[in-house]
Amino acid sequence: MHQIKYSIACCICFISVLKLVFTKIYHQTFQLLHTRLHKTINSNFKMKLLALLSLTTGAACAFTPNAPSVSNTNTVIRMSEAAPAVDEPVSMEPVEPEVPPVTPINGWVPDENKPCYGLPGAIAPLGFFDPLGFTKDMELLGVKRFREAEIMHGRVAMMATIGYLIGESTPTIAYGMNVHHTIANNQIPEIPGTVLFPFFLAINITEAVRASIGWVEPGLGPLFTLRESYYPGDIRFDPLGLKPSDPKEFENMQNKELSNGRLAMLAAAGMCVQEQINGKGILENLGF
Repeated sequence: MHQIKYSIACCICFISVLKLVFTKIYHQTFQLLHTRLHKTINSNFKMKLLALLSLTTGAACAFTPNAPSVSNTNTVIRMSEAAPAVDEPVSMEPVEPEVPPVTPINGWVPDENKPCYGLPGAIAPLGFFDPLGFTKDMELLGVKRFREAEIMHGRVAMMATIGYLIGESTPTIAYGMNVHHTIANNQIPEIPGTVLFPFFLAINITEAVRASIGWVEPGLGPLFTLRESYYPGDIRFDPLGLKPSDPKEFENMQNKELSNGRLAMLAAAGMCVQEQINGKGILENLGF
């Protein structure tokens, strides 16, 4: 019994000693860590403080005026105040927009100072002939539309003039070898529809192609308006390659076409009226 009590007492004493030892070690370790941490914090704080003071001092020096220079007359020039800024007056004059350069079309550049904007057709001896003033103060697109109509009617009239002479005086599909047949004005009602249908179909196709080349599509611009890049009458049909590349030669050929077209329009109108008056063909009227 006494041995058991003695053993318990020894264990309690041993545990107490261990507790004191561990407590001592814990306090010393904590005190050592605290001291090192405090030194580290103080060192970092001092470095940051020094860096901050350096930056502040540099910024302050940047805005510190230099020492005033003393001249012989002891005049001190101070730049403490900047001169007040003077607002420059804004020009209210309207700025004209830059006009983009016009690309020549077949060598032609529209010139509003010339009749019909400089289009060919003012041919001697009459020169520019517009006694009724159809093109006076007309815009460019309107002049181009008038020229397109003149060229197209001139071409149709040239073909019609030849058609009057050939259709009345030569063998044809409808009348055979008999050359003394109906005058041209009365031929269309006598020609069967099987012959007229391909003829009118070809006319419609060519007109549709011409419209797609030169005219603005409905809905994409004003109606009856030519394209800006389109030259009146130039439908790119030149199977024989007769169109000149030189602007002067092209203008000369355009004048010839206009002259022949204008003459053909007068001739076709005269042939039509002549046949309506006496009912005779053109060559028959001339004694052939």
